[in-house]
Amino acid sequence: MQYYVYILSNATKTVIYTGVTNDLVRRVWQHREHIDPDSFTARFDVNRLVFYEVYEDVQAAIAREKQIKSWNRKRKNALVNGMNPKWVDLYPSLLG
Repeated sequence: MQYYVYILSNATKTVIYTGVTNDLVRRVWQHREHIDPDSFTARFDVNRLVFYEVYEDVQAAIAREKQIKSWNRKRKNALVNGMNPKWVDLYPSLLG
C-alpha cells in the first residue's frame, strides 16, 4: 500500500495544511467538498493540492508529516516551490 504526505493551500496561498493519507484522490476530494464543514480546511477554503510525496511505509509517512508540520512557513514554502514553483493545483493531474 502507498501512503501520501500532502500539502494543500487556498487560492491566495496564504493558508496551508499538511496531512497524510493512504488514498490521496479520496482525501483531497473530501477537503474540496468540505465533507466536514467545521474542519480547518473548510473554514479557510484550503482545497488546492500543491505538494505530495509517496511512501511505502506508513510510519515513514507519519514521521514526515510531523516533520513538515514542525517547520516554519518559509521552509514549507521552499518545499512546495521545489516541486511546484507556480503552486498550481495538482489534483486534476491525479484524475488522469
